[in-house]
Amino acid sequence: MIRGIVVQKREDIRNIAIIAHVDHGKTTLVDQMLAQSGIFRQNEQVAERVMDSNDLERERGITILSKNTGVHYNGVKINIVDTPGHADFGGEVERILMMVDGVLLLVDAFEGCMPQTRFVLKKALALGKKAIVVVNKIDRPGARPAEVVDEVIDLFIELDAEEDQLDFPVVYASGRDGTSGLSPDDMKDDLRPLFDTILKEIPAPDCDREAPLKALISNIDYDEYVGRIGVGRVEQGELKVGQQVVLCRSDSDAVTKAKIIKLYTFEGLKRSEVQVAGPGDLVSIAGLTAINIGDTICDPEHPEPMPFVKIDEPTVSMNFMVNNSPFAGKEGKFVTSRNIRDRLFKEVETNVSLKVEETDSADTFKVSGRGELHLSILIETMRRQGYEFQVSRPKVIYKTGENGEKLEPIEILMVEVPEAYVGPVMEKLGARKAEMINMGTRDGGMTHIEFRIPARCLMGYRPQFLTATNGNGIMNHVFDCFEPYKGDIEERESGSIISFETGETSAYGLYNTQDRGRLFVGAGVEVYEGMIVGESPKGDDIVCNVCKKKHLTNTRASGSDDALRLVPPVNMSLEQCLEFLKDDEYLEVTPESLRLRKSILNKEQRLKAENRKNNAQ
Repeated sequence: MIRGIVVQKREDIRNIAIIAHVDHGKTTLVDQMLAQSGIFRQNEQVAERVMDSNDLERERGITILSKNTGVHYNGVKINIVDTPGHADFGGEVERILMMVDGVLLLVDAFEGCMPQTRFVLKKALALGKKAIVVVNKIDRPGARPAEVVDEVIDLFIELDAEEDQLDFPVVYASGRDGTSGLSPDDMKDDLRPLFDTILKEIPAPDCDREAPLKALISNIDYDEYVGRIGVGRVEQGELKVGQQVVLCRSDSDAVTKAKIIKLYTFEGLKRSEVQVAGPGDLVSIAGLTAINIGDTICDPEHPEPMPFVKIDEPTVSMNFMVNNSPFAGKEGKFVTSRNIRDRLFKEVETNVSLKVEETDSADTFKVSGRGELHLSILIETMRRQGYEFQVSRPKVIYKTGENGEKLEPIEILMVEVPEAYVGPVMEKLGARKAEMINMGTRDGGMTHIEFRIPARCLMGYRPQFLTATNGNGIMNHVFDCFEPYKGDIEERESGSIISFETGETSAYGLYNTQDRGRLFVGAGVEVYEGMIVGESPKGDDIVCNVCKKKHLTNTRASGSDDALRLVPPVNMSLEQCLEFLKDDEYLEVTPESLRLRKSILNKEQRLKAENRKNNAQ
């Protein structure tokens, strides 16, 4: 009851978010929902994973940014929000849940509940959202739908779900084939059972058009023609084009006057311009230049902000610095500290999980995020936009407890490995302070193991894990909590091969170096003194002259240089470079190159700094 009036429901709308662990098929299922709802023309060419519109998303096969779409079924508009599955982009999921009335929880019929499944479900249940469990990939070999449903029930109970939340419907589906059913033995050749369940189980939004306007902004988009666009949900009242409104912040009393210039709703992959939006509508609003995530659009007579979800704090930080290498400014378009500063603070406006702080140095900025992947995506995005800079090794963020003790972030780690590789994996993780909490076997000879492990102990572990399992292992992890510091661990076991001088690498110089470790550069590559050109299996750093030329002699056999056989260099990805870094090393990032380097380039100066450090200890 509000003001003595029974609030009616808008039965013509349903708002849902699709949540799941990474690679459980969210985006593929949305593709099929769009296709079967008749959004596309019969002859229209549609790419796979059509919702992943970002270049990085397509290349990596992951969802980074949440996206809105809308389909029609039996006269009801279903607004769908596709969310990322990686824990590093959890901030996207958290705020998006504020826009919807229910969720589709996708669970892989083979893998079952994974770390991110727990994370996203916990957030949804805490906000009181109704969940429909979709057991996806039912056609996958080794699928175990009955066991997976039992795992989901256990997870709901473990997360203290309320009674009505525990009574969740289950739909079985194959996102790839576009089939669904209420039983694994009774699959239909379309998604009608899923659509029917959504209409039946997801609550319709409240509809009070007479109440003062309130619309909560959960996301920010940008259009080169109309500028900043606020994406959110109309909670009550009506939103109209040309309407005078005020923007209210949940964390301050400040209000900003504004006017609605354009108004859009979501129809398939496009924004559809409308004149009026009512309660329950998910809308894009143009004309509000000062709008930010978490703002409430209110009636000028009733400026009352709505509470916004508290985003979990960052757990990993790294320094972004102006590039000061000998090759600085050769390849980048934006290279100054001002360019880097403006770009980082612009990112914070839309990336709510990110935190940027200025340091004592005008050329250095501390950037904190939810994980290495979260920060690496930012680095790659900036690199493609023409920025040139260098970054330090990622470090976990520590906290201080109530009694002054040092606390560190702990992760839940899940690994799937063939039985033959269980021993090496357990040995390595044991040395990294991991505690095993669960272990079981799966069909096909795979062993499933769960650990609790300090976040810092996972940094640099992925290459070792892939080596130990011959590339057959799968690992996933998600932040759990802060606990007292677990003690020191061994750093990277290998050392770096460092260039002795500035110049161009020669086949002769590389040939004499390659026996001392694996190389990161080939012949004819420009290098500088202090640049890391390879990895040494020994723990100590080695300085080598990879630019060395062969001196001419009177007795030189023809074709002697042809006999120099070089091992192909290792091409490191951005994530591999970040994992490789030590505390005294930087990664130089340009639009064209990734170069590992020592923070102090000169050998004598490095030795002096090392001696001072040892004497201080």
